[in-house]
Amino acid sequence: MSASTDRPVAARAAKALVAARPWASPVIWLAAFLAFVLAGLLLPLRLPLGSYYWDTAVYFDAAQRIREGQVPNIDFFAPVGPLGYYLVAGLDRLFPNAHPLLTANWGLLPIALPLLAIIVFHVARSSRRLALALLLPFLLFASLPINLHEVYPLPGFDGYGHYNRHVALLLYILVAVLTFARDRRLTTWLVAALMLTLFLVKITGAVAGAMLVGYAALTGRMRLRDACLAAAAVIGALAVIDVASGGLTRAYVDDILTLLKLNTDALLPRFLTVASFKFEVIGPTLVLIGLLAYGAWRTRPTGMAARLRALAVSPVGWLAIALLALTFFETQNTGSLEFIGLWPILLVLLLDWRRRDDNLRTFVLLLLCVIAAPSALVFIERAARATLGAPTYLPLAVDDVGKLGRVSVKQEIAERAPVMLQHYANHQSAYADLAATGQQPSLTLYSEIDHHAIWLLEIEQGILAIKAWEQAGKRELNGVFTLDFVDVLNYLLDRRPPRHVPIGIDPTRSNPKLEAQMIESLRQTDAILAPKCPLTSIRAAIFKHFAGALEGRSKVALAPCWDLYLKP
Repeated sequence: MSASTDRPVAARAAKALVAARPWASPVIWLAAFLAFVLAGLLLPLRLPLGSYYWDTAVYFDAAQRIREGQVPNIDFFAPVGPLGYYLVAGLDRLFPNAHPLLTANWGLLPIALPLLAIIVFHVARSSRRLALALLLPFLLFASLPINLHEVYPLPGFDGYGHYNRHVALLLYILVAVLTFARDRRLTTWLVAALMLTLFLVKITGAVAGAMLVGYAALTGRMRLRDACLAAAAVIGALAVIDVASGGLTRAYVDDILTLLKLNTDALLPRFLTVASFKFEVIGPTLVLIGLLAYGAWRTRPTGMAARLRALAVSPVGWLAIALLALTFFETQNTGSLEFIGLWPILLVLLLDWRRRDDNLRTFVLLLLCVIAAPSALVFIERAARATLGAPTYLPLAVDDVGKLGRVSVKQEIAERAPVMLQHYANHQSAYADLAATGQQPSLTLYSEIDHHAIWLLEIEQGILAIKAWEQAGKRELNGVFTLDFVDVLNYLLDRRPPRHVPIGIDPTRSNPKLEAQMIESLRQTDAILAPKCPLTSIRAAIFKHFAGALEGRSKVALAPCWDLYLKP
């Protein structure tokens, strides 16, 4: 047998050996990831505190309301869709010892992971390596509560951006389906499932998804009939949900319209913000689009219409529309897993250009690396810093805050937080003067990890003070309402939250006008609590907004950092 005939045999043997290795199987990776997630949910872990931790607590405010029979968007105003709250509430019930950061981060996996598995196994029938190339980035970015942008220099797990991460992962799957699915029925039903999920998680994610699906129908990637069938399935499912829940879909749409009224900023400045925020992705992607368009223009047939049509259906057209759709989504709330939805299209380009005999090949491959590598490296680097630094951190002394208090911080923050809490209590008038000017104690206050450590200490002080007050007066409060961004005391005390009051109160973005049913519900709530350490302009604005609900109540100095307004 000659050497020339030996080579193909050896090559086939090598491919068979690679294919037989366990690590080359998507099933193994999915099973390992599930084991990792289950271990994280079962173990009582303590995690390093990160920025905006109280954003995570919003999910548990919602979980308590759902547990008490409230329906998101019907019984309380929410800044995003209801599905994420239900899923996190369900995981919280199934895994009561799970860390809140992990519960919120993995809340969407019960839906997203099966949808991903379907497209991965579909692709694996023709290429397991390609299936792995689709699967592994998703598993990486879904693994930990880490965002691709650092808002505070100290390492920790990010407490904010959960629903943005959920949408980013769903859009990744949607792009993968539109790019790699080769079965019409499979494509139609996966698109329907993903669009329904996107709509129920966050409306701006559904708008971005609709841009991608619309482009697929326009360019022939999906038949118009199939796209209409998917849309009809989504509308039908929403109608069923609306009837079964007593109007959830309609209430959600009403909340969306309210949010639109509360957020009237021009869109162009937001696009510019995203462009500067994520220039390391947007800049090279635009260069790559230009380069690919130039390369295609050289080789396409003459005629403007034919060239434009060829560009539209090619990967460069898909790269352009995906960049536009993902940028639009990021304009609404920047900060999560920005632009990972480009990766399936970058994979198509990699497979196409790695073997091309074209003088642009080197530049295209370099740009693909420049676009993809920073996101992966940032995620890995931030996750490694948080994980490797954790053993040197100290537990924050907030045992009475339950699992929300299972966090660790640097020694400096552990020492600073109680000192600052006492400082805020001793100098309330100074911070009230500062709040009156519209200024915060720090320009980046809510990004600062030490602020959220102080907030946890403040919450613990409130819990202990309520328990002491109840024991002394032999009276148990039926529920409380906290005049702050997040109202987590009902969850921690297992009390009944008032109905019709919003969650995640932000006076600048998500605080609708007081309505009669909201005031009436607050009148039936025994205690309204005002936190004061520190008094900020945001807290002052919330206090002013709900001042009408305080009429007729007696004020009790509950603790150095808390005032209680008691129902007569």
